[in-house]
Amino acid sequence: MAEINYQLIDFDNRGDLGLKNEPFELFGRMKIDRLNNNWSYEVEIFTHKRTMAFPDERYHLQEINQNGFALGAYDDSNCVGLAVYQKHWNKYLYLKDLKVNRDHRKLGIGNQLIKEGLRRAVQLGYKGVYAVCQDNNLAACQFYLKIGFQIGGFNDFDYNYTTQSGKSDIYFYLDKNSAR
Repeated sequence: MAEINYQLIDFDNRGDLGLKNEPFELFGRMKIDRLNNNWSYEVEIFTHKRTMAFPDERYHLQEINQNGFALGAYDDSNCVGLAVYQKHWNKYLYLKDLKVNRDHRKLGIGNQLIKEGLRRAVQLGYKGVYAVCQDNNLAACQFYLKIGFQIGGFNDFDYNYTTQSGKSDIYFYLDKNSAR
């Protein structure tokens, strides 16, 4: 594997916005609590693990550029990771999507896509970035905490009356001075 390089998705590499979502393991859940304005969590490990994959998106470069930007991670000329950032009304840029090909995971690519996104967010006047993660995607929740994000919110209503009833969203925030 060559050195990974990171670049904005532009007209020339817009096809890389079609990077496929690959399966990941669901092995536990992050259980959130808030007491005296402090967030805490416990980890529940599932007795039965399973895998899931998100549906593939149909991103369009023009829409992404109107609302934010996208970054690609490249092993030679092959796109192996993608981060899509979207402008938000508050002082945090929204990390709408983050994915890394399965055979390139655990190599720091996701972390670098976030660091580069955070750097660009600060240039745009934002104080940090935020992401939303399903509580049963324990690996992703732990990843965000490991690289310096903090829990900043919890929503257990979004999935009511859907086929995903029982799941909740956890909001993670990374201030520009907290990145690791």
